[in-house]
Amino acid sequence: MKFKILKYGILATILAGLVLVACNDDFLTREPQGQYSPAALKTLDGVEGLLIGAYAMLDGQGLDGQDAWNNDIQNWVFGGLTSDDAYKGTDAGDQPEQSFLERYDFQPTSVHITNKWRGLFKGVARTNDVLNTLKEVEAVSDSRRAQIVAEARFLRGIFHFEARKMWKLIPYIDDETYELNDLSSTKVPNDKEVWPMIEADFEAAMNALPETQAEVGRPTKYAAMAFLAKAYMYQGWDQSSGAANTATLQKAKAILDQIVNSGKYELTEKYEDNFRIATRNNKESIFEVQYAVSSASGDAATAGVGLAHPYIDPWGCCGFYQPSQNLVNAFKTSADGLPLLDTFNDTDVKNDQGLTYSDPFEPYTGPLDPRLDHTVGRRGILFIDFKIHGSDFIRDQSYAGPYSPKKHIAERAGFGINGWGNLSSNNYRIMRYSMILLWLAECEVELGNLERARELVNIVRARAANPAGFVPKAIQGAASRDDYSIVLDEDGQPLPAANYVIGTYDSPWANAETARKAVRFETRLEFGMEGHRFFDLVRWGIAADVLNDYLSVEGTKRTYLTGASFDKGKNEYYPVPQNAIDRSALNGSNTLQQDPAY
Repeated sequence: MKFKILKYGILATILAGLVLVACNDDFLTREPQGQYSPAALKTLDGVEGLLIGAYAMLDGQGLDGQDAWNNDIQNWVFGGLTSDDAYKGTDAGDQPEQSFLERYDFQPTSVHITNKWRGLFKGVARTNDVLNTLKEVEAVSDSRRAQIVAEARFLRGIFHFEARKMWKLIPYIDDETYELNDLSSTKVPNDKEVWPMIEADFEAAMNALPETQAEVGRPTKYAAMAFLAKAYMYQGWDQSSGAANTATLQKAKAILDQIVNSGKYELTEKYEDNFRIATRNNKESIFEVQYAVSSASGDAATAGVGLAHPYIDPWGCCGFYQPSQNLVNAFKTSADGLPLLDTFNDTDVKNDQGLTYSDPFEPYTGPLDPRLDHTVGRRGILFIDFKIHGSDFIRDQSYAGPYSPKKHIAERAGFGINGWGNLSSNNYRIMRYSMILLWLAECEVELGNLERARELVNIVRARAANPAGFVPKAIQGAASRDDYSIVLDEDGQPLPAANYVIGTYDSPWANAETARKAVRFETRLEFGMEGHRFFDLVRWGIAADVLNDYLSVEGTKRTYLTGASFDKGKNEYYPVPQNAIDRSALNGSNTLQQDPAY
């Protein structure tokens, strides 16, 4: 009863206030207080605020009723655990919907798939809101107006690009179509190819953006060029036959050459600098998704990968996104440091499956690419700067194996700054210079320039071979799991954690097939566990062959993968969410249509 009395008392006070206010002649024209007002945004400051809101959708977070990992820009769900890089991880009962995705049982009713769609098209809506509101603001200089338009179109290109690589059939919604207060403006059919419109957004941004930006996080001319090239790369192969579209790859090459020849970017000396908070926005970075942990709720931090942390303190949650044995095996090298392109998966790198941390373990002593231990947490190797990896990192070894993800996890200095300890401000390097080099190498192979392709791959491999960037050898101390010490050689330099042997390709590739295999293998090694692998396999037109071979072996290690298969011509893309189709009804019929493969 006390609650009811209070509630009705407040209501009476509000009503009395309304009577008094209504006596004022301005009552009917007064702007509402404490809520969104479109009129108040029709200023330069308002437009700038809307633009920041569009940037905020880059990480995929912030939608009501949506778990952050459903739409995470790092794509660990849709580009990682659906590839041969990773398992869902954790245990069988947590996030079971992801288990369906991992087995290529893609359903239009999947909450993950639905929320990915929602998040991306919310980003599209925000960019269009920026552009339309800007049209009604007069007090803006021509130069600033051009920059706002360019940044908004760049973002709109990214949101549509991310959607197009997820779904074969998507609508393209521009500012001429979109109207904030008219829901029918978003009901655009998905009956045409949208690549030309995505390219147009990136081209417009490229032609207007400056070469440098005063504020990190805003795109430059080169960022727009890189994404335009990426759009071409995604159209560079016939996905049913795997045949190269050389005309499209020639377009990509022209842009990639410009970026390389500009001299604006170079590889960092150490590979790990692409994954640490302390080295964000470095000389290799072309565009990063910026994270922060300054807000009270941490909603600008890396919540989207929050589940994908080890199951041991200081994280304690939740053991998702565990690297596959197949990925670990891919980092084996020959005695001269070259990848085992055809035989890498014949035998396994030794692991501690079934062993407790106190059980003795002799690590694998064969030659390995040093990038393995920046990509995968494995037994006996220092995990960033926290502790030595062991079985206590894993929630259920028998279910998802002995390995942990590593690249997105912040170093100790950036850990647990605010709220949940799995949040950090460790940026996602969505576009970096090594991508440019390897995409250019792909183009050169298909255009017959094998020596140039080999040169480009060797640049990437030479950086990985820098001993200063090797993970150091550490030994466990006696005090606690956090207690370890680095082992030094007689000159006081850290010893490497494993038998790292990596070399360059010093002999010409015999033919395009060999070169193609080497470049694609290098791409996997360089970007393992970064959410790109599934989409790379699809764009090359080899997803069915690679993933069915993977499943045939992994099904003997992970029993839940037994019987799983990738359906060529279907599983390259996800189904359009049924919720989106149902909500697209206009004048009695749906404007969105399901992919015929589903």
